[in-house]
Amino acid sequence: MFGFKKWRRNRLASQPFPYEWLAIIERNVPFYRHLPIEDKEELKRHILIFIGEKRFEGCGGLQITDEITLTIAAQACILLLHRETDYYPGLSSILVYPQAYVARKTEYLGGGVVAEGEDVRMGESWHHGSVVLSWDDVRRSAADINDGHNVVFHEFAHQLDSSGGKRDSTPVLRDRSTYIAWARILQKDYENLRRDLSSNRDTLLDKYGATNPAEFFAVATECFFERPKDLQTLHRELYEELKFFYQQDPARL
Repeated sequence: MFGFKKWRRNRLASQPFPYEWLAIIERNVPFYRHLPIEDKEELKRHILIFIGEKRFEGCGGLQITDEITLTIAAQACILLLHRETDYYPGLSSILVYPQAYVARKTEYLGGGVVAEGEDVRMGESWHHGSVVLSWDDVRRSAADINDGHNVVFHEFAHQLDSSGGKRDSTPVLRDRSTYIAWARILQKDYENLRRDLSSNRDTLLDKYGATNPAEFFAVATECFFERPKDLQTLHRELYEELKFFYQQDPARL
Protein backbone atom coordinates (compact mmCIF):
# COMPACT_ATOMS: atom_id res chain seq x y z
CA MET A 1 0.00 0.00 0.00
CA PHE A 2 2.80 2.39 0.92
CA GLY A 3 4.64 1.55 -2.30
CA PHE A 4 1.54 2.30 -4.37
CA LYS A 5 1.01 5.64 -2.59
CA LYS A 6 4.61 6.64 -3.25
CA TRP A 7 4.33 5.58 -6.90
CA ARG A 8 1.07 7.53 -7.34
CA ARG A 9 2.54 10.67 -5.74
CA ASN A 10 5.66 10.51 -7.87
CA ARG A 11 3.44 10.21 -10.92
CA LEU A 12 1.33 13.21 -9.87
CA ALA A 13 4.40 15.32 -9.07
CA SER A 14 6.03 14.56 -12.42
CA GLN A 15 3.15 16.02 -14.43
CA PRO A 16 3.75 19.35 -16.21
CA PHE A 17 2.51 22.30 -14.17
CA PRO A 18 -0.02 24.18 -16.35
CA TYR A 19 0.95 27.75 -17.21
CA GLU A 20 -2.60 28.88 -16.43
CA TRP A 21 -2.29 27.47 -12.91
CA LEU A 22 0.98 29.28 -12.33
CA ALA A 23 -0.57 32.56 -13.46
CA ILE A 24 -3.35 32.16 -10.89
CA ILE A 25 -0.87 31.46 -8.07
CA GLU A 26 1.34 34.41 -8.99
CA ARG A 27 -1.70 36.68 -9.02
CA ASN A 28 -3.53 35.41 -5.92
CA VAL A 29 -0.70 34.24 -3.66
CA PRO A 30 1.91 37.03 -3.54
CA PHE A 31 3.88 35.07 -0.93
CA TYR A 32 4.87 32.74 -3.78
CA ARG A 33 6.76 35.52 -5.58
CA HIS A 34 9.19 35.88 -2.65
CA LEU A 35 10.22 32.21 -2.60
CA PRO A 36 13.57 31.05 -4.00
CA ILE A 37 13.39 29.24 -7.33
CA GLU A 38 14.01 25.82 -5.78
CA ASP A 39 11.17 26.38 -3.28
CA LYS A 40 8.83 27.37 -6.09
CA GLU A 41 9.61 24.12 -7.89
CA GLU A 42 9.09 22.07 -4.73
CA LEU A 43 5.83 23.90 -4.04
CA LYS A 44 4.48 23.13 -7.50
CA ARG A 45 5.14 19.41 -6.95
CA HIS A 46 3.34 19.55 -3.61
CA ILE A 47 0.37 21.32 -5.21
CA LEU A 48 0.03 18.65 -7.91
CA ILE A 49 -0.09 15.93 -5.25
CA PHE A 50 -2.41 17.89 -2.95
CA ILE A 51 -4.94 18.60 -5.71
CA GLY A 52 -4.71 15.00 -6.88
CA GLU A 53 -5.55 13.65 -3.42
CA LYS A 54 -7.98 16.14 -1.86
CA ARG A 55 -11.57 16.86 -2.81
CA PHE A 56 -12.85 20.45 -3.07
CA GLU A 57 -16.56 21.05 -2.54
CA GLY A 58 -18.50 24.28 -3.00
CA CYS A 59 -21.07 25.19 -0.33
CA GLY A 60 -23.76 27.84 -0.23
CA GLY A 61 -24.07 27.86 -4.02
CA LEU A 62 -20.36 28.38 -4.69
CA GLN A 63 -18.98 26.70 -7.81
CA ILE A 64 -15.42 25.43 -7.39
CA THR A 65 -12.99 26.86 -9.96
CA ASP A 66 -9.28 26.47 -10.65
CA GLU A 67 -8.76 29.86 -9.01
CA ILE A 68 -10.32 28.68 -5.74
CA THR A 69 -8.56 25.32 -5.77
CA LEU A 70 -5.11 26.71 -6.54
CA THR A 71 -5.28 29.69 -4.19
CA ILE A 72 -6.07 27.37 -1.29
CA ALA A 73 -3.76 24.51 -2.31
CA ALA A 74 -0.74 26.77 -2.81
CA GLN A 75 -1.03 28.25 0.67
CA ALA A 76 -1.70 24.90 2.32
CA CYS A 77 1.42 23.49 0.64
CA ILE A 78 3.64 26.40 1.67
CA LEU A 79 3.48 24.90 5.17
CA LEU A 80 4.91 21.63 3.80
CA LEU A 81 8.08 22.99 2.19
CA HIS A 82 11.35 21.30 3.24
CA ARG A 83 9.58 18.83 5.51
CA GLU A 84 8.76 15.15 5.41
CA THR A 85 5.02 15.01 5.01
CA ASP A 86 2.09 12.73 4.39
CA TYR A 87 0.05 15.61 2.95
CA TYR A 88 -2.38 16.18 5.82
CA PRO A 89 -3.31 12.50 6.20
CA GLY A 90 -6.50 13.11 8.19
CA LEU A 91 -7.86 15.50 5.55
CA SER A 92 -10.03 14.32 2.69
CA SER A 93 -12.03 17.39 1.64
CA ILE A 94 -11.95 21.19 1.64
CA LEU A 95 -15.40 22.79 1.91
CA VAL A 96 -15.57 26.34 0.56
CA TYR A 97 -18.31 28.89 1.19
CA PRO A 98 -18.55 32.11 -0.83
CA GLN A 99 -18.40 34.27 2.32
CA ALA A 100 -18.18 33.98 6.10
CA TYR A 101 -20.74 31.39 7.15
CA VAL A 102 -22.87 30.65 10.19
CA ALA A 103 -22.19 27.50 12.21
CA ARG A 104 -23.81 26.08 15.31
CA LYS A 105 -21.75 26.56 18.46
CA THR A 106 -21.97 24.55 21.66
CA GLU A 107 -20.13 25.87 24.71
CA TYR A 108 -19.77 23.96 27.97
CA LEU A 109 -19.87 26.46 30.82
CA GLY A 110 -19.33 24.00 33.68
CA GLY A 111 -21.69 22.67 36.30
CA GLY A 112 -23.64 20.83 33.63
CA VAL A 113 -24.58 24.08 31.86
CA VAL A 114 -24.42 24.04 28.05
CA ALA A 115 -24.90 27.17 25.92
CA GLU A 116 -25.88 26.80 22.28
CA GLY A 117 -25.95 29.48 19.63
CA GLU A 118 -24.66 30.56 16.24
CA ASP A 119 -21.17 31.68 15.31
CA VAL A 120 -20.03 33.52 12.17
CA ARG A 121 -16.81 31.93 10.91
CA MET A 122 -14.14 32.51 8.27
CA GLY A 123 -12.90 28.94 8.56
CA GLU A 124 -12.55 25.90 10.74
CA SER A 125 -10.53 22.70 10.83
CA TRP A 126 -12.06 19.37 11.79
CA HIS A 127 -9.83 16.79 13.42
CA HIS A 128 -11.00 14.19 10.91
CA GLY A 129 -12.10 14.78 7.34
CA SER A 130 -12.44 18.43 6.39
CA VAL A 131 -11.26 22.01 6.44
CA VAL A 132 -13.98 24.63 5.94
CA LEU A 133 -13.11 28.04 4.45
CA SER A 134 -14.74 31.28 3.36
CA TRP A 135 -13.54 32.12 -0.16
CA ASP A 136 -13.84 35.89 0.42
CA ASP A 137 -11.59 35.60 3.47
CA VAL A 138 -9.15 33.26 1.74
CA ARG A 139 -8.71 35.73 -1.11
CA ARG A 140 -8.49 38.79 1.14
CA SER A 141 -6.03 37.31 3.64
CA ALA A 142 -3.79 35.92 0.89
CA ALA A 143 -3.57 39.32 -0.84
CA ASP A 144 -1.91 41.08 2.11
CA ILE A 145 1.19 39.14 3.14
CA ASN A 146 2.20 41.61 5.85
CA ASP A 147 -0.89 41.90 8.06
CA GLY A 148 -0.24 38.76 10.11
CA HIS A 149 -3.58 37.16 9.22
CA ASN A 150 -4.06 34.27 6.83
CA VAL A 151 -7.05 31.96 7.18
CA VAL A 152 -5.50 29.13 5.14
CA PHE A 153 -2.26 29.14 7.14
CA HIS A 154 -4.34 29.17 10.32
CA GLU A 155 -6.65 26.27 9.51
CA PHE A 156 -3.96 24.11 7.95
CA ALA A 157 -1.70 24.67 10.96
CA HIS A 158 -4.50 22.99 12.92
CA GLN A 159 -4.36 20.11 10.45
CA LEU A 160 -0.62 19.72 11.00
CA ASP A 161 -1.27 19.69 14.72
CA SER A 162 -4.01 17.07 14.72
CA SER A 163 -4.66 15.53 11.30
CA GLY A 164 -6.04 12.05 11.75
CA GLY A 165 -4.44 11.82 15.16
CA LYS A 166 -1.05 11.72 13.44
CA ARG A 167 1.26 14.66 14.00
CA ASP A 168 3.16 15.77 10.90
CA SER A 169 5.67 17.34 13.28
CA THR A 170 7.01 13.89 14.22
CA PRO A 171 9.91 13.87 11.71
CA VAL A 172 11.07 17.26 13.03
CA LEU A 173 10.37 16.76 16.73
CA ARG A 174 12.22 13.47 16.70
CA ASP A 175 13.48 13.29 20.28
CA ARG A 176 12.22 14.01 23.76
CA SER A 177 14.51 16.97 24.46
CA THR A 178 13.39 18.71 21.25
CA TYR A 179 9.75 18.19 22.13
CA ILE A 180 10.24 19.49 25.68
CA ALA A 181 11.87 22.70 24.39
CA TRP A 182 9.08 23.14 21.82
CA ALA A 183 6.33 22.68 24.44
CA ARG A 184 8.05 24.92 27.00
CA ILE A 185 8.50 27.87 24.65
CA LEU A 186 5.02 27.70 23.12
CA GLN A 187 3.45 27.40 26.57
CA LYS A 188 5.50 30.34 27.88
CA ASP A 189 4.52 32.63 25.02
CA TYR A 190 0.90 31.49 25.22
CA GLU A 191 0.75 32.41 28.90
CA ASN A 192 2.51 35.73 28.22
CA LEU A 193 -0.10 36.56 25.59
CA ARG A 194 -2.91 35.86 28.04
CA ARG A 195 -1.25 38.07 30.66
CA ASP A 196 -0.65 40.90 28.21
CA LEU A 197 -4.27 40.84 27.09
CA SER A 198 -5.57 40.79 30.66
CA SER A 199 -3.43 43.89 31.33
CA ASN A 200 -4.63 45.60 28.13
CA ARG A 201 -1.13 45.67 26.67
CA ASP A 202 -0.66 45.74 22.90
CA THR A 203 0.44 42.43 21.40
CA LEU A 204 1.91 41.35 18.09
CA LEU A 205 0.07 38.04 18.17
CA ASP A 206 -3.67 38.16 17.62
CA LYS A 207 -5.78 37.91 20.75
CA TYR A 208 -7.53 34.82 19.37
CA GLY A 209 -4.32 32.95 20.13
CA ALA A 210 -5.14 33.28 23.83
CA THR A 211 -8.18 31.02 23.40
CA ASN A 212 -6.20 27.82 23.97
CA PRO A 213 -2.75 26.38 23.05
CA ALA A 214 -4.01 24.95 19.74
CA GLU A 215 -5.25 28.38 18.63
CA PHE A 216 -1.99 29.92 19.84
CA PHE A 217 -0.02 27.61 17.53
CA ALA A 218 -2.26 28.49 14.56
CA VAL A 219 -2.05 32.25 15.25
CA ALA A 220 1.73 32.03 15.73
CA THR A 221 1.98 30.23 12.37
CA GLU A 222 0.15 33.09 10.64
CA CYS A 223 2.52 35.61 12.20
CA PHE A 224 5.60 33.50 11.42
CA PHE A 225 4.89 33.58 7.70
CA GLU A 226 3.33 37.03 7.41
CA ARG A 227 5.24 39.15 9.96
CA PRO A 228 8.40 37.12 10.44
CA LYS A 229 10.78 39.97 11.23
CA ASP A 230 8.48 41.37 13.89
CA LEU A 231 8.03 37.90 15.42
CA GLN A 232 11.78 37.32 15.36
CA THR A 233 12.37 40.65 17.13
CA LEU A 234 9.65 40.38 19.78
CA HIS A 235 9.47 36.60 20.27
CA ARG A 236 12.90 35.29 19.30
CA GLU A 237 12.63 31.88 20.98
CA LEU A 238 9.18 31.28 19.49
CA TYR A 239 10.46 32.29 16.06
CA GLU A 240 13.37 29.86 16.33
CA GLU A 241 11.09 26.98 17.34
CA LEU A 242 8.74 27.67 14.44
CA LYS A 243 11.71 27.95 12.07
CA PHE A 244 12.83 24.51 13.23
CA PHE A 245 9.33 23.08 13.00
CA TYR A 246 8.61 24.42 9.50
CA GLN A 247 12.21 24.14 8.26
CA GLN A 248 11.84 27.64 6.81
CA ASP A 249 13.21 31.09 7.64
CA PRO A 250 10.74 33.63 6.19
CA ALA A 251 12.51 36.57 7.87
CA ARG A 252 15.25 36.09 5.27
CA LEU A 253 12.98 36.17 2.21
